[in-house]
Amino acid sequence: MRRVRRRDRHGRGLRGPLAPPEVPISLTRAEKFDDLVREEVQRVVAPWREQLAGVEFAVEDIPPAEPGATQVPLGETRTVAGVPRVIVFRRPMEARAGKDGKGERELVRLIHDVVVDEVAQLLGLDPDDVDEPEED
Repeated sequence: MRRVRRRDRHGRGLRGPLAPPEVPISLTRAEKFDDLVREEVQRVVAPWREQLAGVEFAVEDIPPAEPGATQVPLGETRTVAGVPRVIVFRRPMEARAGKDGKGERELVRLIHDVVVDEVAQLLGLDPDDVDEPEED
């Protein structure tokens, strides 16, 4: 029988977590992305709460494979059991935001644009009517 060695250097005890679980440093990339999507959905949907009462919002890692597709979608709207569901795809967005080297700011902009576009399609409105651009 092999003896299992644990790291207990200098008799100080076993190493524990560096940060408690409720601290943001311990969130995974997927959890951080979920939080960003949740914040943008709340902000964009607030003025349209009544019209979007039955709509669900979800995050998936990657979109389903589409044969012959030339572009990878960043989000889409599907109807599941009669309920419209807006889906935001995490990995394609992270890849697109990472290319420019702008990181989280670009990721938030992409999430915002996708949520606005999908909500506009559901409401039958122009994206500028759903979320009016800020004036400089």
